[in-house]
Amino acid sequence: MKTGILFQDKKDKVKRHMVILMREETVQYFSEKEEEFASLLMDIGTKRNVAKVLVFLINTKEATSRAIERGIDLRQPEVSLAIKYMAGQGWVKSDEIPSAKKGRPNKKYSLAIPVKDIMASIEKNTREQANQQLALVKKMKNYI
Repeated sequence: MKTGILFQDKKDKVKRHMVILMREETVQYFSEKEEEFASLLMDIGTKRNVAKVLVFLINTKEATSRAIERGIDLRQPEVSLAIKYMAGQGWVKSDEIPSAKKGRPNKKYSLAIPVKDIMASIEKNTREQANQQLALVKKMKNYI
């Protein structure tokens, strides 16, 4: 925060006002189509936060954690957990952005593999889960 003299009155008294210098930043938000896509991912069993972060990254080439948080209205820990899961699946990669000031460098995230490969991975996992469920149903029938 910086203070500065903005104006003086007739009696030559100095009036001070706080001036907050803010940086301008563009924030991307989901369209209806993107909301529907994330909803479909959740309907087939993808975790809510993972689905939202995935759809966000599909529609942006790269993004910082903060941009993701603002764009899909999630808190930092929720984004971090989703990114960690997606990195574990090999879907996301991160690059460090050197900080303009002292401190920790920021990270920018992007998809590590094409979207069609991610969708194939999700499909495979969904099929495996469905087959496990069906196997349990068959096992239950043996008890009847």
